[in-house]
Amino acid sequence: MKKTRRPFSTKHVFLPLLLAFSSASPAAEPAKPIATKPNIIVILVDDMGYSDLGCYGSEIQTPNLDKLAASGIRFTEFYNMSRCCPSRAAILTGLYPHQAGIGLMQENLGLPAYQGHLNDNCVTLAEVLKSAGYATAICGKWHVGGTDYQPSPWMRGFDHGISSIQGGFYYAQVDKQGNPPLRKSLWLDGKQLPNDSPALPKDWYTTDVWTDYGIKYINQAVAEKKPFFLYLAYNAPHFPLQAPAADIAKYRGKYLAGWDKLRAQRYQWQLAHGIIDPAWALSPLPESQPDLKDVVPWDSLNEKQKNRFDHIMAIYAACVDHMDQGVGRLVDDLKKQGAMDNTLIFFLSDNGGNLEGGPNGTTEKGKGELGSADSTVFCGESWATLENTPFRYYKHFEHEGGISSPLIVHWPDGIKAAGIITKERAQIIDIMATCVDVAGAKYPTEFNGHKILPLEGQSMAPVFTGGKLASYPMFREHEENEAIIDGDWKLVRPHGSPWELYNLAKDRTELHNLAAQEP
Repeated sequence: MKKTRRPFSTKHVFLPLLLAFSSASPAAEPAKPIATKPNIIVILVDDMGYSDLGCYGSEIQTPNLDKLAASGIRFTEFYNMSRCCPSRAAILTGLYPHQAGIGLMQENLGLPAYQGHLNDNCVTLAEVLKSAGYATAICGKWHVGGTDYQPSPWMRGFDHGISSIQGGFYYAQVDKQGNPPLRKSLWLDGKQLPNDSPALPKDWYTTDVWTDYGIKYINQAVAEKKPFFLYLAYNAPHFPLQAPAADIAKYRGKYLAGWDKLRAQRYQWQLAHGIIDPAWALSPLPESQPDLKDVVPWDSLNEKQKNRFDHIMAIYAACVDHMDQGVGRLVDDLKKQGAMDNTLIFFLSDNGGNLEGGPNGTTEKGKGELGSADSTVFCGESWATLENTPFRYYKHFEHEGGISSPLIVHWPDGIKAAGIITKERAQIIDIMATCVDVAGAKYPTEFNGHKILPLEGQSMAPVFTGGKLASYPMFREHEENEAIIDGDWKLVRPHGSPWELYNLAKDRTELHNLAAQEP
C-alpha cells in the first residue's frame, strides 16, 4: 500500500507555533446550565465520509442516527482535523492537536507539537467533567498515546473504560505465540484482556463490545444517581473492513450502479434536502494529483471488476450499518433508564473517507470470506469519492473532503431548535467548550501542577436555541497539508504544492482556485 506520509520538514512548523501562542476564537456567551446537569455522550466514528449517513444523502441504512437527526440538529459545515490521532486529541482537549502534542500521529518527532501523545498542558473532557461531578467512561479507540510511559484513558480522567489503546480493529486476532498483539488488544480499566476473557462474549466484534459496555457504564451511573460522560469511539468503518456476514449480504449488488451514478444520486439528495448549497457543483472524479491517481469511470470496468468493487463497498456499508444498530441499542437503553431527554449526544467522524488502498482498493482473503476476521479489505480512493460527496480529496488532506464531517446533536431537554439543519460553522475543538458550558463545569488554568492552555473553541450552545455562532479563523496542518479558513475564504495546499484560494460561500467544493485573481 502506498503511504501518503511525507518526510517531516521543520520549515512548516510555523503553523503549530502560531497555534501554541495565540487563541483566535471569540469569547462565547455562556448558556445557562439547566437545573440538572445533562448527561453527555460523544460518539466518534472512524474514517466515515461526509455523506455516508442516510440523513446526509447515503443509501446506507442508518435509521437510528437518522431519527436522532430528525429530532436534533444537523450541522452542514462542521470540521474535523483530517486524521484519527489529531482529531481525537482535539475532541478530548478542546485545543488544536499541535497544542496537545499530537500534530502528526503517535510517533515522537522530537518537537513539542509532534511528541505523539497528550502533553501536560492540556486537560481532557473526562478530567474536566469528572471535576464537575460526572461519572466518566470510554468505550473504543483511544489512539492519543498509551505505552508504558504515555497517558492512557485511566490516567486522563476516565473512571472506567474498555478500549483499544493504540488503534482499532473488529475481531480477535493473535500473534504467532497465540497472544493478542498490543495494537490489536482490548484493555479493561487498565488491564490487558486475553481474547477468551470472561469479560468478553464469545466471538466478539468490537462494535458490539463498545456498545455493550457503554450501556453498562450508563446503567452504573444512573444507579449511582450521577450525571455521566461517555466517550464512545467506534473504530467502524476504518480499514481493514470487517463485518458480520448478514450485514454484508444486505448490501451485495447495491453498488453495481457504480460511484458515478451513486455520487450523482447523493448530490441530488443533498441539494433537495438543504445539506449543500446549489451554488456548489459536484466535484468531478479526481485527476492525477500528488499521491493520487485517476479514478476511472465505472462504465470502463468489466463485470468481474464491478463485482469486486461492489463487494468492497458492501463491506464498508455493513460496518456503518452495524454501528448504527449499536447506536439504536444505546438509545433504547437510555429511554429505558429514563435518561434520554436529559442526555446531550454528539455524533461525528474523525476525518473524511479514506483513499488508502489506491483507486483499486485492497481485497486479500484469508481462510474465510472477504470481510471476515482474517481478511484485509480497504475501500480505496474510488469509493472514497462517493463517501465524501460532493467534496474533493480525502483523509490526510485539508481540502473539504478530508476535513468535513457530519455532526448530529441531540438533546430533548436542551435543544429548542430541534429538527433543523444549521449552516453555522463549527469544528471539533468546539465540543469541549460546549460541554463545559452546558455542564456548568470549570475549565482550569492549572491542573495537577501544570499550566493549562486556554480553550481554542467556542460553545455551540447558542445554536441549540436558534442562535448564531461567532466566526473565527480555523487553522489546519497535517503531513504538511495546510489550510486556514477565515470567513468566506479558505487558503489551502497539499504538501509541496502552491497555495490555493477558494470562496467557500460560492464554491465549497473547491473547483475555482482564485489565488491568481485574489493575490
